[in-house]
Amino acid sequence: MENTKIQNQLLEMLLARLERISADSYWAHRASGVRGALLRVLEKLENGRPVSGSELKRLVDLGFRILENATMEKYK
Repeated sequence: MENTKIQNQLLEMLLARLERISADSYWAHRASGVRGALLRVLEKLENGRPVSGSELKRLVDLGFRILENATMEKYK
């Protein structure tokens, strides 16, 4: 149960950060797509439906990669 709570908190934090990427950024469109996929995963988790661990890891990794790239773009 605690693991699920931490996982949900991580997803919510990642979603919030992806949402804050400037619309002027090249990465904003990519972030939007990943946010949509993460929101669907979060909804499944909250409703107790199964989620593929590999798909969740892929989306989380992609979300963090987009954040990293958007940050590097901002400070160039």
